[in-house]
Amino acid sequence: MERVRDVSELPKAHLHLHFTGSMRPSTVLELADKHGVRLPDALTEALVGGEPPRLRATDERGWFRFQRLYDAARSCLREPEDIQRLVREAAEEDVRDGSGWLEIQVDPTSYAPRLGGLIPALEIILDAVETTSRETGLGMRVLVAANRMKHPLDARTLARLAVRYAERGVVGFGLSNDERRGMARDFDRAFGIAREAGLLSAPHGGELAGPSSVRDCLDDLGANRVGHGVRAAEDPRLMKRLADRQVTCEVCPASNVALGVYEKPEDVPLRTLFEAGVPLALGADDPLLFGSRLAAQYEIARRHHGFTDAELAEVARQSVRGSAAPEDVKAKLLAGVDDWLMS
Repeated sequence: MERVRDVSELPKAHLHLHFTGSMRPSTVLELADKHGVRLPDALTEALVGGEPPRLRATDERGWFRFQRLYDAARSCLREPEDIQRLVREAAEEDVRDGSGWLEIQVDPTSYAPRLGGLIPALEIILDAVETTSRETGLGMRVLVAANRMKHPLDARTLARLAVRYAERGVVGFGLSNDERRGMARDFDRAFGIAREAGLLSAPHGGELAGPSSVRDCLDDLGANRVGHGVRAAEDPRLMKRLADRQVTCEVCPASNVALGVYEKPEDVPLRTLFEAGVPLALGADDPLLFGSRLAAQYEIARRHHGFTDAELAEVARQSVRGSAAPEDVKAKLLAGVDDWLMS
């Protein structure tokens, strides 16, 4: 019988982690107490009890509830020290799970009102990332994400800001929130600004909406990666297109189930995508609300989809290849994957 290796020791890249959603539950509670923030009862009970809140976002009411809990947690981040703590703890969790490269996703407009404005907010975040990366040894960069629920002009402002700080740690540009709202093509100018400056295009698609939203990411936004993208499994031609172009899908199995996209872990079409040749990068999305971090996503692939260690190693390689890591970092991580498999 083949020995089962520890997935937390498998070198990997983490490409889908949201800023506020990366917080530890204990940190949210401590910051809420520090700043006198009253959290919704459902969130407090979940954080104290150690169980993620019950969420289902397949209808607008459920999505609104998810956003309300997320916004409440974000309201606890009020000072540069809070940002520094979040970044350090996110890095520590990733290192514990075997990550050698983390691209954390953030919309700085959400933090600007309490941190002195848009530019100061992003600079505080980037400073925290630079310091944490140096002190922990984890390669860490930032993906600036626009909000699909806001005006496309706001997205252009963020794209220009992302380009301005490309030499300070910004590696990509994304588009988050409910992809059932608005049209991807409304944000094409913003993504054009980012792509022309060499930033990765990584919009969300194919989570709450179907395969058409993934196609829109490719056709209208020139996606190099797709946040989630899991619903592409419903369209064989689309999967072939993703495979042929080697567009990485940042699949987050635990959050897919928590939000009601799929009923059970085994329903997430990981193997369908993998066997179609679609590059995958497993991500934790928002562990604060979904209850599991990076290594747990690999355990889901193993336990519920029968992925062998060799297949898990290949998924880890795909995450590294799909990242914005420098070539020497990629080479080191890929060699580490080989070592893990031979151990």
